[in-house]
Amino acid sequence: MKRIRNAIFALTALAATPALADLTLYSGRGEPLVAPIIAAFTAETGINVNVRYGGTAELAILLQEEGTRSPADLYWAQDATALGVVADMMLPLPEAVVGNVPVAYRDSENRWVATSGRGRIVARSTERTSAGEMPDSLMDLTGPEWAGRVVWAPTNGALHGHLTAARAVLGDDAVRDFLQAFIANDPIAVRNNTAIVQSILDGEGDIGLTNNYYVSRALARDATAPIAQALFADGDIGNLLLVAAIGVLDSPQHSDEAVQFVEFLLSPKAQQFFVSDVQEFEVVPGGTIPAGRMLSMETVLQAAPEVDLNTLTDLDGTLQMLRDLGVL
Repeated sequence: MKRIRNAIFALTALAATPALADLTLYSGRGEPLVAPIIAAFTAETGINVNVRYGGTAELAILLQEEGTRSPADLYWAQDATALGVVADMMLPLPEAVVGNVPVAYRDSENRWVATSGRGRIVARSTERTSAGEMPDSLMDLTGPEWAGRVVWAPTNGALHGHLTAARAVLGDDAVRDFLQAFIANDPIAVRNNTAIVQSILDGEGDIGLTNNYYVSRALARDATAPIAQALFADGDIGNLLLVAAIGVLDSPQHSDEAVQFVEFLLSPKAQQFFVSDVQEFEVVPGGTIPAGRMLSMETVLQAAPEVDLNTLTDLDGTLQMLRDLGVL
């Protein structure tokens, strides 16, 4: 009888304990990049995270279509451009959570915050190019010397964010003219940034437009791989510093747990993960930089143009431009 009473007491106590919420995350960040840190959050907090992976632009469009019916509690975008598109659907994040992130890397109303950064760079073959022949500007890639030699990923979200920034800085006409001339210069189109690096290693292309960490990862796997990083001249739009960023959907259902997830991503543990495992740049200073990383945050910042991330909201315009040019 005593055992039965104890069992009933245990069940009653369990029923009285509030169940931890399951969060729904829409992630434009790829599963191989972020699944380990999501699992670490669950292990530490007991909060399960159901993830819907997809393209950053695709998920932003989905959120707009779903509106208040969306099951998403969080939207984690590969670049801040997509967050700007849906920022009006987000809750302001507490200053206590995001206050250690420089204001340049969060929304002016704290509706989204960067989780890590990466530099847009040129990946180059060390066998078929030299550092001295690298172009000074992104716009120079339309020259005849680069015909059929440049690899790009026209469906990639990071490129879409890059082009959106270029439109904001240079204007639509200049970017459209550049893209028309670039496409006419017979670039090699591949599926994603990993494929850009592999294409160069395979001898298909000589240089590619990608993010800094893809080259770092290739060299981490094989220090003798014939590939290196390069930058355009300081201040050129080709050297854009992009950030992955996250926001909490304006829904009261799981907002506390969702904010807890954001807080975890900005914690020293998670920031070190982005630096060491993903080889991105931290947005909360204090991490240990891996040995052998070729570009530092300081180098990328010095080379980067001045762009207000809060102004990069017209992702749709970039996608439409690419559709009009026949590459989407």
